[in-house]
Amino acid sequence: MESSASEVLPPEQRSRIEAEVDGLKFTKNFRSATAEEWYVFLPGYQDPVSGGAAGKAIIHYDLLGNKEVFINTTIIYDDPALYEPEQHALVYAVSEEVVNRLVGYADTLLSVHSGANSYQAEYLQ
Repeated sequence: MESSASEVLPPEQRSRIEAEVDGLKFTKNFRSATAEEWYVFLPGYQDPVSGGAAGKAIIHYDLLGNKEVFINTTIIYDDPALYEPEQHALVYAVSEEVVNRLVGYADTLLSVHSGANSYQAEYLQ
């Protein structure tokens, strides 16, 4: 029997996370031959200065020859509400969904910057 980390969360927190992930939207801001920058929009969060995107994702492609692609992804959240320790499960869920949607199944090093909820992860095929 598989167990999910979200099963241990209170139902109200789980539904809040589901609502934010379901409302997740992106806009591409910049693209070069080796990198992309995406604005990350969440329904309940925003940049306090501009009132815009809650964060940004920077995807840098490290091309190793013509067979292997390794991707370095950095997600930076600008809304200080996402820095609170009680938001860790939300930051983790949203960050994982960003990787799933924008990077897919490529080998990825992920660095998330969100105050006390910052972390690093490695996704391998």
